Amino acid sequence: MQNVPAATALSAPGRENRVMTVDPQREEEIESRWEAAPAVVLLIAGQVVLAVVSATSNWTLAGLDWWVWLCPVVPEVAVLVPLALSRRRMRVIQQGGRRSIALELLAIVGVVNAAMLVALLASLIRGDEESGGELLLKGGTVWATNVVVFGLWYWALDRGGPARRLLPDPPPPDLQFPQMENPQLAAPGWHPRLMDYIYVSFTNSIAFSPTDVMPLSRLVKLLMMFESAVSAMTVLLVAARAVNIFK
Repeated sequence: MQNVPAATALSAPGRENRVMTVDPQREEEIESRWEAAPAVVLLIAGQVVLAVVSATSNWTLAGLDWWVWLCPVVPEVAVLVPLALSRRRMRVIQQGGRRSIALELLAIVGVVNAAMLVALLASLIRGDEESGGELLLKGGTVWATNVVVFGLWYWALDRGGPARRLLPDPPPPDLQFPQMENPQLAAPGWHPRLMDYIYVSFTNSIAFSPTDVMPLSRLVKLLMMFESAVSAMTVLLVAARAVNIFK
């Protein structure tokens, strides 16, 4: 694997007279440790809270006890490790392994979360869910996990990841942001960060379609289709039922 240059000069779009120098490796580490890792921590905290509430309230999910909500926590903790560790501490990360490991683990988290949705729908069909508040908390946890996981997917995939997209000649974009179409509106040295991708994921989960950011690659289009499908089942079936039986 080719080494990433220590620093890259970025011209602000539409402001050719202002040049900013960035270190792609440092930018990737900042985004991984201080943006992506906290997002995963919030996911873990939400699922632990739901597990505790389920244990104290004797809630079940398709006949399974409270511990089932801790199943996604295992791969999420595994995702957290490569995101939080410094590149100086792990040789595999120094060789670019952080992105590959995170993508593989995120795929596991996505599958586990989809399985949780299937179990929730099965519980709903069986008539086990009789409390609107309980159903909203369960469905909200599945939906929030879906938003964050796909936001991390887009962040890690677009143009090869947070380091490669800062290079002078990055891969073609997988997502087209408004700042790319209207560079005169972008701040000096602007580039998409994790929050931009979380926003893309959130709007896709709410609108069930792209909004202001357009998918360009087939892989991202497939991911957005899958995310919209999971979100639609969660919102249209689970949330709608919860409102109808809310007590």
